[in-house]
Amino acid sequence: MKWLLLTALTAAIAPAGQFILFDVTFTYTKSDADNSTPSKSHYYVKGPLINPNRPVDWTSPVDYRNGTVHIRLEVLEKPPGNQPTTWTLCYIPNKGQGNKYGCTGTDLYTTTGIFEKDVPMTSWWENNSIVWTEGIKQMDLVIKDNSGGRGHAHRREDHEKFFPTKVRITMVQVSAGSTYQPITLK
Repeated sequence: MKWLLLTALTAAIAPAGQFILFDVTFTYTKSDADNSTPSKSHYYVKGPLINPNRPVDWTSPVDYRNGTVHIRLEVLEKPPGNQPTTWTLCYIPNKGQGNKYGCTGTDLYTTTGIFEKDVPMTSWWENNSIVWTEGIKQMDLVIKDNSGGRGHAHRREDHEKFFPTKVRITMVQVSAGSTYQPITLK
């Protein structure tokens, strides 16, 4: 039901050349991180959480593969201590090659607030491992510290600086040659 409303809303207010891939709000605890499967510290955006009207072919007739992604992170709750935190945002394709998936991410943040950025779709880790003509089946969101790729927050001895947290993450895909136009989110 949420996606029916969101899809109708997106169609009504999303300018041509962009679409909301997903818009999720969730609380994430240490227990969630420890028990997520198949990988720990992951929040999975799939099924009804990812836009069912996303294109299968991201290259044609509209070229999203060579466009940008607008990442909007709203940190609603964060434990005290200002521990630098980030979310790695991984595209899981219907068909992959090489590494079989690719990831971009949020910038590091230390407090609550809204953090936004635009990222070229050809600039992030392993973006060529996705067969873009076959589409994206899900997104894996991974909470990490500032130590790099393997810094999953659930492994930290001071995990209380990361959990619980509440965030809203929205990713808007923008076609090649277009510029992100703000979308009114409810």
